[in-house]
Amino acid sequence: MTEPPDMRSARRRYVTACVLFWLPAGLAIAPLILLFTERGMPLAAIASFFAAHSLTAAVLELPTGGLSDVLGRRTVLAAAGLLNLAAFLLQGLGTTPWVLTCGMVLMGAGRALSSGPAEAWYVDIVHAHSGPGADLCPGLARGKSATSAALATGTLLGGAVPWLLATGPDVGTRLSEATSGLVLPLSVPLLLAAAIQIAFVLYVLTALREPPRPAATLYGVLRGIPTTIAGGLRLGARDALARRILLSAAAAGSALAVIELLTPGRVATLTGASESGAVVFASLACAGFLCSGLGSHLAPLIARLAGSGERAVLASLGTSASGLLLLGATAASTGAPATALAATGYGLVYLGRGSASPSENDLLHRRVTSAGRATALSVQSLALQLAGALTGLLIGVLPPGPIPWLLGGAVLLTGALLWIHRGKPTLAIATATAQHNTVSPSWSGDAPPRI
Repeated sequence: MTEPPDMRSARRRYVTACVLFWLPAGLAIAPLILLFTERGMPLAAIASFFAAHSLTAAVLELPTGGLSDVLGRRTVLAAAGLLNLAAFLLQGLGTTPWVLTCGMVLMGAGRALSSGPAEAWYVDIVHAHSGPGADLCPGLARGKSATSAALATGTLLGGAVPWLLATGPDVGTRLSEATSGLVLPLSVPLLLAAAIQIAFVLYVLTALREPPRPAATLYGVLRGIPTTIAGGLRLGARDALARRILLSAAAAGSALAVIELLTPGRVATLTGASESGAVVFASLACAGFLCSGLGSHLAPLIARLAGSGERAVLASLGTSASGLLLLGATAASTGAPATALAATGYGLVYLGRGSASPSENDLLHRRVTSAGRATALSVQSLALQLAGALTGLLIGVLPPGPIPWLLGGAVLLTGALLWIHRGKPTLAIATATAQHNTVSPSWSGDAPPRI
């Protein structure tokens, strides 16, 4: 059956929004920690910056998810872009701990605002045209693949630009001298990221149209947000499947904190310099995101082969955990075989995480309605961010070596084991449409209809 033109347009706009939002984030991945190091910040301070980011996102996840459900997806997404614009400027130009902390806090706020509206907008459009039983996994997988591609491209650029400036005919040195050390070669990708955020905000305001909502008043917003927050918290308390999704998100947050904090330094140690370390790390991170994109692309096929979304999540998270444990096993070695095994483990982490996410979110969207869709995604992101923040603080005090890597691998493996289910699968992706009305609970009674 041919997909209606308006559905193809909605998917294209959703994918474009994903690309424009995550491309700037990719630009910052390779140089950010190395830039903080160049500014004289120790690892403990850098860990505290990332903890400030994660804790801010965790605190704001539910209120901002409710804000999206009350005010609309487009308004909240545009606000997220503006906050990220300010964050990239502060991170790229900041030289003191409090300025860098401010930048990470603003980025955490932007992350909280952005963690559900775009996907919620797309799912709303699909349900409006095809009904609540529509198969969401292919569209969500395409969005995840586009996100991974944007991150991969941005990461390559973010690593290559500082290296080119540093190895050119004193371009990096002249740039630093002309700005009195304010702009370093490692700062340039973050300034480019800020420029792309402007394009993101303009695109969201013009392309992501949604049905008009009732005129929002301050009283209505204040009244609506607590209701959606309460509904989001009930989601994990009352629904066993949703609870597993949230716990898996927490395990993934812990694993990603280990990867993001420790990999840049590990690579820079191998190369011996920050700029060359940024290039190598950018290539590695790009490969990781490509693996994530491949996993997302394969997610519908994996779900069909596994027989259900739940079994697909189990296989995917198990793959990801095995990769992180492999990174831990090779953390104390620097030889070529150990490096090759570590690179393989890094790819497995992202391959498994990429294939798990669409199936998890497809299952989650079948437990909620449009009125609370962004809030449900915010609850999921809250679990990820909070676990990441706590893990980041713990990494700052743990001794270097295999222990932090193995800790992250053990947590992620625990998250995978949650999906071992001896009974019949709750939902098979291949028969999701037919089963939707019987397996997806309706939130009624004293529970708010939006969750």
